Amino acid sequence: MQTPRRTAAALAAVATSSVLLLSACGGGSGDADAAAGGPVELGVSLFGTFGYDEVGLFKEYEAQNPGVTIKYESTQGEDKYWPALQTRLASGAGVADVQGIEVARISDVVANQPDQWTDLRDTPAAEAIGRYIGWKEAAATTPDGAVLGLGTDIGPMGLCYRSDLLQQAGLPADPAAIAAEMPDWNAFLALGERFKASAPAGTAWHDSAGGLYNAIVSQQQQIYYSQGGDLVFDSNPAVRSAFDTAAHAGQSGLTAKLEQYVDPGWDQGFSSGSFATIACPSWMIGYIKGKAGDGGSGKWNVTSLPGGAGGNWGGAYLGIPQASKHKDEAAKLIAWLTAPEQQAKVFRAVGNFPSTTDGIASVADTTDPYFDNAPIGKIFSESAKNAPVQILGPEDGVIKNAMVQALLSVETTGASPDDAWKTAVGNVKNQAG
Repeated sequence: MQTPRRTAAALAAVATSSVLLLSACGGGSGDADAAAGGPVELGVSLFGTFGYDEVGLFKEYEAQNPGVTIKYESTQGEDKYWPALQTRLASGAGVADVQGIEVARISDVVANQPDQWTDLRDTPAAEAIGRYIGWKEAAATTPDGAVLGLGTDIGPMGLCYRSDLLQQAGLPADPAAIAAEMPDWNAFLALGERFKASAPAGTAWHDSAGGLYNAIVSQQQQIYYSQGGDLVFDSNPAVRSAFDTAAHAGQSGLTAKLEQYVDPGWDQGFSSGSFATIACPSWMIGYIKGKAGDGGSGKWNVTSLPGGAGGNWGGAYLGIPQASKHKDEAAKLIAWLTAPEQQAKVFRAVGNFPSTTDGIASVADTTDPYFDNAPIGKIFSESAKNAPVQILGPEDGVIKNAMVQALLSVETTGASPDDAWKTAVGNVKNQAG
């Protein structure tokens, strides 16, 4: 929510429904005002596009709750957002009443930071805890049962593509026809070679090796950690296979060699046509619309991952730091924001897929006119249904970023896949142990 919100990397950018000074977040006149029915100012600090501001949910909540004012900030890059939040949590100052937590960080929160976050069982959000799909709630729950976050979305996977560019290269552009050409990832690369042979000038098959890698590992249950919590990223054959497949794509000239959320050319590529396909967690739908603009409507489409496999890349939580002075009011807000009705509104507008069971059921028939009326509800519902329950670990974000950076070196500096892999492993062990 990703990107957005669901990845490492991006220039910091601020989007506000009203200007937020982080030093004021969690401040104000305290719980006494809320208890007395006085005005309450709630700070909300997120990363990327959660959809709440875009859909108008903050204004809607304010209208339904006179006296509540929401001050909102979003940092574009989660890799910038998270370290800054850690500094504020450690100092006990400057945190918002509501903070976003990316799924790759939730294990770290549960294992290492439970005392810095509010147990939602003790707040008005308690009644909302049971409405999420099972693994979403479980990932935010400590061994002694404390629930530290409410789920916003999940990231079921598809493949987004430019129909016009595929047609120009003589490839099928119908979603079902493309899916039939891709029974597995090797077939996806073979289709890319066919595209490359007749591609429009300046257009690569895929945006980045790192994005391709993340799509492939999104289909695995065990990625970087074992069920027992041991680091297994360097011995897990699924991780190495995904790395090698993505590195091959980069070496073969099938990628545009663009770093997601960092390289300005990547943002521009959605409209300029520098790449024809991109691994597409549901939250990428809204990002594409924002970057491709009105001119991209009808040119972009969506199909399933190779072989119709399920996968999950991304998703987030809303938590309340212990330093918040408005815990009850913040709990009411996050329970409302993550309710099925609001999750469905966000999905239909920006693509963030619901994490509540009722929310998932309500969007199953959703189509998107921007994507040539693609049945996005069906595509992402099936991907979510077929996705494994992933094992999460405290350094998932660190490891993912190391792999992406290593693959970027293959694309841009000509590093060999073996050398890039060794570099990634060494960097992870230096940072994660």
